[in-house]
Amino acid sequence: MPLRNALALVFIAGFLAAWFAVYRSDSFAAWLALAAAVAGAIAARLYTSTSGGEADGADWLPPSDVDDATESPDAVVASGEVPVAALLKATMDSMREGVVVIDNAMRVVALNNAARATFRSGGTVALSPRRLSDLTRNPTIYSAFAAAVARGLRAEVKVETDVGDGRRVFDLHVAPLREREAIYGSDVRGAIGVFIDITRLERLELVRQEFLSNVSHELRTPLTAVITFADTLEDGALDDPETARGFLSVIRRNAERMRALIEDIMELSSIESGGAHVEVHEVRLLPVIQETFAALAAKADALGVTLINEVLPEAFVRADRRRLEQLLTNLIDNAIKFNRRGGSVMVGHERAGRDRISVTDTGDGIPPEHLPRIFERFYRVDRARSRAAGGTGLGLAIVKHIARAHGGEVHVRSTPGEGSTFTIELPRDESSGTADV
Repeated sequence: MPLRNALALVFIAGFLAAWFAVYRSDSFAAWLALAAAVAGAIAARLYTSTSGGEADGADWLPPSDVDDATESPDAVVASGEVPVAALLKATMDSMREGVVVIDNAMRVVALNNAARATFRSGGTVALSPRRLSDLTRNPTIYSAFAAAVARGLRAEVKVETDVGDGRRVFDLHVAPLREREAIYGSDVRGAIGVFIDITRLERLELVRQEFLSNVSHELRTPLTAVITFADTLEDGALDDPETARGFLSVIRRNAERMRALIEDIMELSSIESGGAHVEVHEVRLLPVIQETFAALAAKADALGVTLINEVLPEAFVRADRRRLEQLLTNLIDNAIKFNRRGGSVMVGHERAGRDRISVTDTGDGIPPEHLPRIFERFYRVDRARSRAAGGTGLGLAIVKHIARAHGGEVHVRSTPGEGSTFTIELPRDESSGTADV
Protein backbone atom coordinates (compact mmCIF):
# COMPACT_ATOMS: atom_id res chain seq x y z
CA MET A 1 0.00 0.00 0.00
CA PRO A 2 1.43 3.43 -0.89
CA LEU A 3 2.54 5.54 2.04
CA ARG A 4 0.00 8.24 1.26
CA ASN A 5 -2.80 5.64 1.38
CA ALA A 6 -1.56 4.35 4.72
CA LEU A 7 -1.50 7.87 6.10
CA ALA A 8 -4.98 8.56 4.73
CA LEU A 9 -6.31 5.41 6.41
CA VAL A 10 -4.83 6.62 9.69
CA PHE A 11 -6.62 9.92 9.21
CA ILE A 12 -9.90 8.15 8.43
CA ALA A 13 -9.55 6.01 11.55
CA GLY A 14 -8.96 9.16 13.56
CA PHE A 15 -11.96 10.76 11.92
CA LEU A 16 -14.25 7.85 12.81
CA ALA A 17 -12.98 7.84 16.40
CA ALA A 18 -13.62 11.56 16.65
CA TRP A 19 -17.07 11.15 15.15
CA PHE A 20 -17.88 8.52 17.77
CA ALA A 21 -16.72 10.98 20.44
CA VAL A 22 -19.05 13.60 19.03
CA TYR A 23 -22.05 11.32 19.48
CA ARG A 24 -20.98 10.38 22.99
CA SER A 25 -20.36 13.92 24.13
CA ASP A 26 -21.86 17.36 23.66
CA SER A 27 -18.57 19.10 24.46
CA PHE A 28 -16.86 21.32 21.97
CA ALA A 29 -13.66 19.33 22.46
CA ALA A 30 -15.22 16.44 20.54
CA TRP A 31 -15.84 18.74 17.60
CA LEU A 32 -12.23 19.85 17.71
CA ALA A 33 -11.14 16.22 17.52
CA LEU A 34 -13.36 15.81 14.46
CA ALA A 35 -11.89 18.95 12.92
CA ALA A 36 -8.35 17.67 13.48
CA ALA A 37 -9.11 14.33 11.85
CA VAL A 38 -10.75 15.87 8.80
CA ALA A 39 -7.95 18.41 8.58
CA GLY A 40 -5.42 15.64 8.14
CA ALA A 41 -7.51 13.86 5.53
CA ILE A 42 -7.84 16.95 3.33
CA ALA A 43 -4.51 18.58 4.06
CA ALA A 44 -3.16 18.01 0.56
CA ARG A 45 -6.07 19.82 -1.04
CA LEU A 46 -5.88 22.77 1.33
CA TYR A 47 -2.16 23.21 0.68
CA THR A 48 -2.69 22.98 -3.08
CA SER A 49 -5.41 25.62 -2.88
CA THR A 50 -3.48 28.09 -0.73
CA SER A 51 -0.33 27.72 -2.79
CA GLY A 52 -2.06 29.00 -5.92
CA GLY A 53 -3.97 25.96 -7.14
CA GLU A 54 -7.65 26.14 -7.97
CA ALA A 55 -10.01 24.54 -5.43
CA ASP A 56 -12.88 22.85 -7.17
CA GLY A 57 -14.94 21.90 -4.10
CA ALA A 58 -16.47 19.00 -6.00
CA ASP A 59 -15.90 16.22 -3.48
CA TRP A 60 -13.62 14.94 -0.73
CA LEU A 61 -10.81 13.63 -2.93
CA PRO A 62 -7.33 15.05 -2.25
CA PRO A 63 -5.46 15.64 -5.53
CA SER A 64 -2.87 13.00 -4.68
CA ASP A 65 -5.57 10.32 -4.42
CA VAL A 66 -7.24 10.90 -7.77
CA ASP A 67 -5.43 7.97 -9.33
CA ASP A 68 -6.65 5.63 -6.59
CA ALA A 69 -10.22 6.78 -7.08
CA THR A 70 -10.16 6.10 -10.81
CA GLU A 71 -8.59 2.66 -10.67
CA SER A 72 -10.51 -0.02 -12.49
CA PRO A 73 -12.43 -2.56 -10.38
CA ASP A 74 -10.13 -5.36 -11.60
CA ALA A 75 -7.06 -3.45 -10.48
CA VAL A 76 -8.58 -2.81 -7.06
CA VAL A 77 -9.47 -6.49 -6.62
CA ALA A 78 -6.05 -7.61 -7.81
CA SER A 79 -4.21 -5.31 -5.43
CA GLY A 80 -6.54 -6.05 -2.52
CA GLU A 81 -6.75 -2.34 -1.73
CA VAL A 82 -9.82 -0.17 -1.24
CA PRO A 83 -9.44 3.34 -2.75
CA VAL A 84 -8.88 5.53 0.29
CA ALA A 85 -10.33 8.65 -1.28
CA ALA A 86 -13.52 6.80 -2.18
CA LEU A 87 -13.76 5.47 1.37
CA LEU A 88 -13.40 8.98 2.81
CA LYS A 89 -15.94 10.37 0.38
CA ALA A 90 -18.47 7.63 1.23
CA THR A 91 -17.94 8.26 4.93
CA MET A 92 -18.51 12.01 4.65
CA ASP A 93 -21.49 11.72 2.32
CA SER A 94 -23.22 9.24 4.64
CA MET A 95 -23.25 11.77 7.49
CA ARG A 96 -26.50 13.49 8.41
CA GLU A 97 -24.64 16.64 9.48
CA GLY A 98 -23.40 19.08 6.89
CA VAL A 99 -19.64 19.60 6.74
CA VAL A 100 -18.03 22.51 4.88
CA VAL A 101 -14.27 23.14 4.57
CA ILE A 102 -12.79 26.39 3.26
CA ASP A 103 -9.26 27.63 2.69
CA ASN A 104 -7.78 30.88 3.96
CA ALA A 105 -9.11 32.75 0.91
CA MET A 106 -12.72 31.82 1.89
CA ARG A 107 -12.87 29.38 -1.03
CA VAL A 108 -14.85 26.16 -0.60
CA VAL A 109 -12.43 23.24 -0.51
CA ALA A 110 -14.91 20.46 0.22
CA LEU A 111 -18.46 19.83 1.34
CA ASN A 112 -20.54 16.72 1.75
CA ASN A 113 -24.00 15.86 0.44
CA ALA A 114 -25.72 16.96 3.64
CA ALA A 115 -24.17 20.42 3.27
CA ARG A 116 -25.31 20.66 -0.34
CA ALA A 117 -28.86 19.72 0.67
CA THR A 118 -28.78 22.26 3.50
CA PHE A 119 -28.07 25.20 1.24
CA ARG A 120 -29.87 24.09 -1.90
CA SER A 121 -32.99 26.20 -2.50
CA GLY A 122 -34.74 25.56 -5.76
CA GLY A 123 -31.49 24.20 -7.26
CA THR A 124 -29.72 27.57 -7.06
CA VAL A 125 -26.62 26.26 -5.25
CA ALA A 126 -23.94 25.22 -7.71
CA LEU A 127 -22.74 21.64 -7.59
CA SER A 128 -19.21 22.96 -6.99
CA PRO A 129 -19.43 26.38 -5.31
CA ARG A 130 -16.14 28.27 -5.64
CA ARG A 131 -16.46 30.60 -2.66
CA LEU A 132 -18.32 30.50 0.63
CA SER A 133 -20.45 33.41 -0.59
CA ASP A 134 -21.60 31.19 -3.48
CA LEU A 135 -22.85 28.68 -0.95
CA THR A 136 -24.62 31.06 1.43
CA ARG A 137 -25.05 34.78 2.06
CA ASN A 138 -26.00 34.25 5.70
CA PRO A 139 -23.94 36.83 7.68
CA THR A 140 -23.74 34.65 10.81
CA ILE A 141 -22.25 31.74 8.90
CA TYR A 142 -19.84 33.94 6.99
CA SER A 143 -18.67 35.75 10.13
CA ALA A 144 -18.00 32.48 11.98
CA PHE A 145 -15.83 31.14 9.15
CA ALA A 146 -14.11 34.51 8.65
CA ALA A 147 -13.18 34.70 12.34
CA ALA A 148 -11.71 31.20 12.20
CA VAL A 149 -9.60 32.03 9.12
CA ALA A 150 -8.53 35.57 10.07
CA ARG A 151 -7.97 35.18 13.81
CA GLY A 152 -7.89 31.44 14.42
CA LEU A 153 -11.02 31.60 16.59
CA ARG A 154 -13.32 28.67 17.27
CA ALA A 155 -17.05 29.40 17.18
CA GLU A 156 -20.30 27.75 18.22
CA VAL A 157 -23.33 29.70 16.98
CA LYS A 158 -27.00 29.12 16.25
CA VAL A 159 -27.91 29.73 12.63
CA GLU A 160 -31.34 30.16 11.05
CA THR A 161 -31.78 29.61 7.34
CA ASP A 162 -34.79 29.88 5.07
CA VAL A 163 -34.28 27.29 2.35
CA GLY A 164 -36.66 25.57 -0.03
CA ASP A 165 -38.32 23.37 2.62
CA GLY A 166 -38.87 26.23 5.07
CA ARG A 167 -37.10 27.67 8.10
CA ARG A 168 -34.38 25.49 9.58
CA VAL A 169 -32.18 25.98 12.63
CA PHE A 170 -28.62 24.69 12.99
CA ASP A 171 -25.92 24.55 15.62
CA LEU A 172 -22.82 25.56 13.68
CA HIS A 173 -19.41 24.53 15.04
CA VAL A 174 -16.45 26.15 13.27
CA ALA A 175 -12.77 25.41 13.98
CA PRO A 176 -9.63 26.72 12.28
CA LEU A 177 -7.37 24.31 10.38
CA ARG A 178 -3.62 24.83 10.84
CA GLU A 179 -0.46 23.19 9.54
CA ARG A 180 0.66 20.33 11.73
CA GLU A 181 3.94 22.12 12.41
CA ALA A 182 2.03 25.18 13.58
CA ILE A 183 -0.77 23.70 15.64
CA TYR A 184 -0.15 26.24 18.38
CA GLY A 185 0.81 29.03 16.03
CA SER A 186 -1.20 31.33 13.84
CA ASP A 187 -0.60 29.77 10.42
CA VAL A 188 -4.27 29.06 9.62
CA ARG A 189 -4.79 27.17 6.36
CA GLY A 190 -8.60 27.21 6.45
CA ALA A 191 -11.58 26.30 8.56
CA ILE A 192 -14.07 23.47 8.96
CA GLY A 193 -17.71 23.94 9.88
CA VAL A 194 -20.17 21.28 11.02
CA PHE A 195 -23.90 22.04 10.73
CA ILE A 196 -26.13 20.11 13.16
CA ASP A 197 -29.83 20.37 12.32
CA ILE A 198 -31.76 21.21 15.52
CA THR A 199 -34.96 22.36 13.78
CA ARG A 200 -37.02 19.57 15.28
CA LEU A 201 -35.58 20.17 18.75
CA GLU A 202 -36.40 23.88 18.47
CA ARG A 203 -39.98 23.07 17.47
CA LEU A 204 -40.35 20.60 20.33
CA GLU A 205 -39.01 23.17 22.76
CA LEU A 206 -41.49 25.74 21.47
CA VAL A 207 -44.34 23.23 21.81
CA ARG A 208 -43.20 22.42 25.36
CA GLN A 209 -43.10 26.09 26.33
CA GLU A 210 -46.51 26.75 24.81
CA PHE A 211 -47.92 23.67 26.54
CA LEU A 212 -46.63 24.72 29.96
CA SER A 213 -47.88 28.26 29.42
CA ASN A 214 -51.32 27.03 28.36
CA VAL A 215 -51.62 24.55 31.23
CA SER A 216 -50.65 27.23 33.73
CA HIS A 217 -53.18 29.64 32.27
CA GLU A 218 -55.98 27.06 32.16
CA LEU A 219 -55.41 25.98 35.77
CA ARG A 220 -54.96 29.48 37.14
CA THR A 221 -58.54 30.64 36.49
CA PRO A 222 -60.43 27.80 38.25
CA LEU A 223 -57.82 27.61 41.02
CA THR A 224 -58.22 31.33 41.70
CA ALA A 225 -62.00 30.90 41.88
CA VAL A 226 -61.69 27.99 44.32
CA ILE A 227 -59.32 29.93 46.61
CA THR A 228 -61.41 33.11 46.47
CA PHE A 229 -64.70 31.45 47.37
CA ALA A 230 -63.07 29.27 50.04
CA ASP A 231 -61.64 32.43 51.64
CA THR A 232 -65.08 34.07 51.50
CA LEU A 233 -66.65 31.08 53.22
CA GLU A 234 -63.99 31.19 55.95
CA ASP A 235 -64.61 34.92 56.45
CA GLY A 236 -68.22 34.35 57.50
CA ALA A 237 -70.23 33.36 54.44
CA LEU A 238 -70.87 29.99 56.13
CA ASP A 239 -73.35 31.76 58.39
CA ASP A 240 -75.61 32.33 55.37
CA PRO A 241 -76.61 28.80 54.23
CA GLU A 242 -78.03 29.88 50.87
CA THR A 243 -74.95 31.94 49.97
CA ALA A 244 -72.69 29.17 51.21
CA ARG A 245 -74.41 26.60 48.98
CA GLY A 246 -73.92 28.90 45.98
CA PHE A 247 -70.25 29.33 46.77
CA LEU A 248 -69.78 25.59 47.27
CA SER A 249 -71.41 25.01 43.89
CA VAL A 250 -68.89 27.34 42.26
CA ILE A 251 -66.01 25.60 44.05
CA ARG A 252 -67.23 22.19 42.90
CA ARG A 253 -67.68 23.36 39.29
CA ASN A 254 -64.16 24.78 39.12
CA ALA A 255 -62.66 21.74 40.84
CA GLU A 256 -64.35 19.49 38.28
CA ARG A 257 -62.99 21.68 35.51
CA MET A 258 -59.46 21.25 36.86
CA ARG A 259 -59.96 17.50 37.18
CA ALA A 260 -61.22 17.28 33.60
CA LEU A 261 -58.23 19.28 32.38
CA ILE A 262 -55.75 17.08 34.24
CA GLU A 263 -57.43 13.91 32.96
CA ASP A 264 -57.31 15.19 29.38
CA ILE A 265 -53.64 16.15 29.76
CA MET A 266 -52.80 12.68 31.09
CA GLU A 267 -54.84 11.02 28.34
CA LEU A 268 -53.20 13.06 25.58
CA SER A 269 -49.74 12.48 27.07
CA SER A 270 -50.37 8.74 27.18
CA ILE A 271 -51.56 8.69 23.56
CA GLU A 272 -48.69 10.80 22.23
CA SER A 273 -46.03 8.82 24.11
CA GLY A 274 -47.26 5.48 22.78
CA GLY A 275 -48.45 4.33 26.18
CA ALA A 276 -51.98 3.59 24.97
CA HIS A 277 -52.78 0.51 22.91
CA VAL A 278 -55.41 0.15 20.18
CA GLU A 279 -56.96 -3.24 19.46
CA VAL A 280 -58.82 -3.07 16.16
CA HIS A 281 -61.87 -5.29 15.57
CA GLU A 282 -65.07 -5.20 13.56
CA VAL A 283 -67.40 -2.92 15.56
CA ARG A 284 -71.11 -2.36 14.90
CA LEU A 285 -71.38 1.42 14.71
CA LEU A 286 -75.08 1.97 15.58
CA PRO A 287 -74.91 0.82 19.24
CA VAL A 288 -71.83 3.02 19.83
CA ILE A 289 -73.71 6.07 18.53
CA GLN A 290 -76.80 5.22 20.59
CA GLU A 291 -74.78 4.87 23.80
CA THR A 292 -72.98 8.15 23.14
CA PHE A 293 -76.30 9.92 22.51
CA ALA A 294 -77.73 8.49 25.73
CA ALA A 295 -74.76 9.77 27.74
CA LEU A 296 -75.10 13.28 26.28
CA ALA A 297 -78.89 13.48 26.06
CA ALA A 298 -79.30 15.56 29.25
CA LYS A 299 -76.81 18.17 28.03
CA ALA A 300 -78.47 18.31 24.60
CA ASP A 301 -81.94 18.74 26.17
CA ALA A 302 -80.69 21.55 28.43
CA LEU A 303 -79.40 23.43 25.39
CA GLY A 304 -82.37 22.61 23.18
CA VAL A 305 -80.27 20.60 20.69
CA THR A 306 -81.74 17.65 18.79
CA LEU A 307 -79.57 14.54 18.28
CA ILE A 308 -80.09 12.74 14.95
CA ASN A 309 -78.65 9.28 14.22
CA GLU A 310 -78.52 8.41 10.51
CA VAL A 311 -76.23 5.40 10.88
CA LEU A 312 -77.68 2.21 9.40
CA PRO A 313 -77.98 -0.92 11.59
CA GLU A 314 -75.68 -2.92 9.29
CA ALA A 315 -72.83 -0.39 9.45
CA PHE A 316 -69.52 -1.81 10.71
CA VAL A 317 -66.12 -0.16 11.16
CA ARG A 318 -62.72 -1.52 12.12
CA ALA A 319 -61.78 0.18 15.37
CA ASP A 320 -61.06 -0.14 19.06
CA ARG A 321 -64.57 0.17 20.50
CA ARG A 322 -63.57 2.07 23.63
CA ARG A 323 -61.39 4.51 21.71
CA LEU A 324 -64.06 4.96 19.05
CA GLU A 325 -66.60 5.84 21.75
CA GLN A 326 -64.12 8.30 23.28
CA LEU A 327 -63.53 9.90 19.88
CA LEU A 328 -67.26 10.25 19.10
CA THR A 329 -68.05 11.55 22.59
CA ASN A 330 -65.56 14.40 22.13
CA LEU A 331 -66.93 15.36 18.71
CA ILE A 332 -70.63 15.11 19.63
CA ASP A 333 -70.09 16.91 22.95
CA ASN A 334 -68.40 19.79 21.08
CA ALA A 335 -71.20 19.84 18.50
CA ILE A 336 -73.74 20.22 21.32
CA LYS A 337 -71.81 22.85 23.28
CA PHE A 338 -71.12 25.10 20.31
CA ASN A 339 -74.52 24.74 18.69
CA ARG A 340 -77.39 27.21 18.79
CA ARG A 341 -80.61 26.73 20.74
CA GLY A 342 -83.04 24.75 18.63
CA GLY A 343 -80.20 23.39 16.50
CA SER A 344 -79.29 19.79 15.76
CA VAL A 345 -76.37 17.35 15.69
CA MET A 346 -76.43 14.65 13.03
CA VAL A 347 -74.17 11.60 12.86
CA GLY A 348 -73.81 9.71 9.58
CA HIS A 349 -71.71 6.99 7.99
CA GLU A 350 -70.64 6.13 4.45
CA ARG A 351 -68.13 3.81 2.88
CA ALA A 352 -66.00 4.98 -0.04
CA GLY A 353 -62.77 3.00 0.10
CA ARG A 354 -62.60 4.03 3.74
CA ASP A 355 -65.24 4.22 6.45
CA ARG A 356 -66.28 7.82 6.99
CA ILE A 357 -68.12 8.84 10.16
CA SER A 358 -69.42 12.40 10.07
CA VAL A 359 -70.65 14.63 12.91
CA THR A 360 -72.52 17.70 11.64
CA ASP A 361 -73.84 20.59 13.73
CA THR A 362 -75.88 23.70 12.96
CA GLY A 363 -73.82 26.09 15.05
CA ASP A 364 -72.05 29.32 14.14
CA GLY A 365 -69.32 27.57 12.17
CA ILE A 366 -65.57 28.16 12.26
CA PRO A 367 -63.90 31.06 10.42
CA PRO A 368 -61.55 29.80 7.64
CA GLU A 369 -58.41 31.27 9.24
CA HIS A 370 -58.87 29.02 12.30
CA LEU A 371 -59.38 25.73 10.47
CA PRO A 372 -55.66 24.82 10.00
CA ARG A 373 -55.06 25.03 13.78
CA ILE A 374 -58.32 23.65 15.13
CA PHE A 375 -56.72 20.32 16.16
CA GLU A 376 -53.85 21.90 18.10
CA ARG A 377 -53.70 21.51 21.88
CA PHE A 378 -55.47 24.33 23.75
CA TYR A 379 -56.37 26.12 20.52
CA ARG A 380 -59.74 27.82 20.78
CA VAL A 381 -61.68 29.85 18.23
CA ASP A 382 -63.59 31.71 20.96
CA ARG A 383 -61.76 31.39 24.26
CA ALA A 384 -64.43 33.04 26.39
CA ARG A 385 -67.19 30.84 25.01
CA SER A 386 -65.07 27.69 25.27
CA ARG A 387 -64.35 28.26 28.95
CA ALA A 388 -67.98 29.11 29.65
CA ALA A 389 -68.97 25.83 27.99
CA GLY A 390 -66.52 23.93 30.18
CA GLY A 391 -64.08 22.82 27.50
CA THR A 392 -60.43 22.02 28.21
CA GLY A 393 -59.14 22.81 24.72
CA LEU A 394 -57.69 19.29 24.36
CA GLY A 395 -60.66 17.35 22.99
CA LEU A 396 -59.91 17.80 19.28
CA ALA A 397 -56.21 17.06 19.81
CA ILE A 398 -57.22 13.76 21.43
CA VAL A 399 -59.59 13.05 18.52
CA LYS A 400 -56.79 13.61 16.00
CA HIS A 401 -54.38 11.24 17.77
CA ILE A 402 -56.99 8.51 18.24
CA ALA A 403 -57.89 8.66 14.55
CA ARG A 404 -54.21 8.42 13.56
CA ALA A 405 -53.71 5.51 15.96
CA HIS A 406 -56.24 3.62 13.84
CA GLY A 407 -54.37 4.52 10.66
CA GLY A 408 -57.00 7.13 9.83
CA GLU A 409 -57.48 10.89 9.82
CA VAL A 410 -59.98 13.51 10.93
CA HIS A 411 -61.00 16.49 8.80
CA VAL A 412 -63.25 19.50 9.29
CA ARG A 413 -65.39 21.43 6.85
CA SER A 414 -67.16 24.54 8.10
CA THR A 415 -69.27 27.44 6.82
CA PRO A 416 -69.54 30.46 9.14
CA GLY A 417 -73.15 30.98 10.17
CA GLU A 418 -74.24 27.51 8.98
CA GLY A 419 -72.30 24.94 11.00
CA SER A 420 -69.43 22.46 10.82
CA THR A 421 -68.87 18.85 9.80
CA PHE A 422 -66.11 16.76 11.35
CA THR A 423 -65.31 13.60 9.39
CA ILE A 424 -63.38 10.61 10.74
CA GLU A 425 -61.80 8.36 8.10
CA LEU A 426 -60.96 4.81 9.19
CA PRO A 427 -59.17 2.25 6.95
CA ARG A 428 -60.72 -1.06 5.98
CA ASP A 429 -57.35 -2.86 5.81
CA GLU A 430 -57.82 -6.29 7.38
CA SER A 431 -54.09 -6.49 8.20
CA SER A 432 -54.20 -3.51 10.58
CA GLY A 433 -55.17 -5.73 13.53
CA THR A 434 -53.52 -3.83 16.35
CA ALA A 435 -51.59 -0.61 16.66
CA ASP A 436 -49.87 1.45 19.29
CA VAL A 437 -51.06 5.01 19.78
